[in-house]
Amino acid sequence: MPTLATKFTGLDFVNPFVLASAPPTESKRKIMKAFESGWGGVVTKTIGLHPVENVAGPRTIFQRASETKPYVSRTKRPDTVSHSSWNWELISDQPLDLWLPDLEEIKSTYPDRMLIGSIMAGTGTEEEMDNWRKLATACVGAGCDALELNLSCPHMDRKDMGAHIANDEDIIRSIMAAVTSVVSVPIWVKLTPATSTVVDGAQAAYDAGASAISLCNTFPSMPLMDPETMKFEVEVDGYVSSGGMGGLAILNQALQRVSDISRALPGKSISGIGGIKGFNEAFNFIAHGAGNLQVCTAAMEEKGSGGVGVKLIQDLKDDLLDYLTRKGFDSIDDFKGIACDRVVEQSQIRRKSEDYNGGFVAEVEEVD
Repeated sequence: MPTLATKFTGLDFVNPFVLASAPPTESKRKIMKAFESGWGGVVTKTIGLHPVENVAGPRTIFQRASETKPYVSRTKRPDTVSHSSWNWELISDQPLDLWLPDLEEIKSTYPDRMLIGSIMAGTGTEEEMDNWRKLATACVGAGCDALELNLSCPHMDRKDMGAHIANDEDIIRSIMAAVTSVVSVPIWVKLTPATSTVVDGAQAAYDAGASAISLCNTFPSMPLMDPETMKFEVEVDGYVSSGGMGGLAILNQALQRVSDISRALPGKSISGIGGIKGFNEAFNFIAHGAGNLQVCTAAMEEKGSGGVGVKLIQDLKDDLLDYLTRKGFDSIDDFKGIACDRVVEQSQIRRKSEDYNGGFVAEVEEVD
C-alpha cells in the first residue's frame, strides 16, 4: 500500500509538502490553519532579533500573463493566467518573545507535524554570531523540529544579511558553526539562486553540518513599469528597489539548481522550492533529487483559503497518492532522483552527424 509519509533529515513527515517561509506562515493563526488543512510541515516566516519595518506600500503582488495579448502585468484582466509573484517584504516583524509561546502552542497542538523555524541574523561581529545562537536556542527550546537558516532573502535592507552574504563560503561555515554549537536538531540552509556557484555554497554548508539545502528562494528582480503612466506597478513615492520573483515563472530555473546540487553531491538532502502549483511541478523536483517540497505562491493565490492553500494541499496529496498507486510505487523514494542520470553535458547529446566533435574545428593533418 503506497504511503505519503516520508523521512527527511531524520524527521518523519506525514507527507512531503511544506508551506515555505513567507506570508502564509507569518502567524500562529495561519500555521494552525495550515496544519489543520493537511500540510506535512511549515517553515515559519523568518524570525530575527533586529528591528523590522516594511515599506509603506504593497509588499507582494501577483503578476499574470494574457493568453490573447501575452504581456506580464499585475493588472487584473479576464483572459489571464498566473505567471509569478513579486515581493519586497522583509522578515517577520513579530519579535522573538511573541513567537516563542506561539511556537510552543503550535507544536503541542500538532505534535505529528514538522515545525521548522526560519531564522536570520547578521555577520561580521561576534555579537551577530551570538544572535544566531540565541535564535537557534530559543526556537528549538520552543519546540521547533528543525531550523532553516535564511541566507538568501534577495532584498534585505542590511548588507550583512540574506543574499548579500550567501555567496561567501566562509560566512556560511561560520554561521553553521555558531548554530551547531548550541543545538542538535537538523539544520536546513536556504541558499540564493542568484549565483553561478550554488554547488560550492551547498558543499560548504553540508561540510559544516547542514542536514539539507533549501532552494530556490525568490530570484532578484525588478517590478515592471507601465509604458503609459511611466510608473512602476509597485512603488513607494515613485521609487523601487530589487525584490524577489517567485511562482511558476521560476520553476525551470529552480529545477536547474536542484539538479546541479543533486548530481554534484549525490545522496544529500534537498528541500525543493520554486513554482510548485500542483503534482506535475512537485514530481519534477522529486525526479531531480528533492526529498521535500516547499510551496508558497500557489497557496497565497488560492482564493478563500486565507493564503494557506486549503484546496491545494488536498489536491497535492490526492494526486501524489493516485500517482504512487498507478505506478506501483511505495513512496516518493521509488522515483526520487530518476532524472539525475539523464542530465548530461550539452556536448553529450546526440547529433545527426556521427563525426561531430563538440564544436571544435577539426585539426587538419599536414601532408609533407
